[in-house]
Amino acid sequence: MDYKKSNAPVNTVTRNIMDLCDETQNIYESVAIIAKRANQISVEIKQDLSKKLQEFASYNDSLEEVFENREQIEISRYYEKLPKPTLIATQEFIENSIFWRDPSKEYRPAATTVNEL
Repeated sequence: MDYKKSNAPVNTVTRNIMDLCDETQNIYESVAIIAKRANQISVEIKQDLSKKLQEFASYNDSLEEVFENREQIEISRYYEKLPKPTLIATQEFIENSIFWRDPSKEYRPAATTVNEL
């Protein structure tokens, strides 16, 4: 899911934690899933922001050439106003748009024999 198109709230929202463990039956497992997704979103946002700010990088150390760039400030403000990665990940988890699996509970189909075919 694209973090720019997320409908996650910008401010912290009080939630019933029992609603978060409906699918996993374990609140700790739900929190771990949300935390891993939040880390992925955070890395994606950081890479995107760094890529955009690289265009404004100045390699000269002269103080005379250092000035405020309005475009750079607007880009920074845009990213500051985005919802936090944890809120985006929580919203994705509630909307069931996160794919996750537990390898210890992996589904293994029963072996079929030639006679069954």
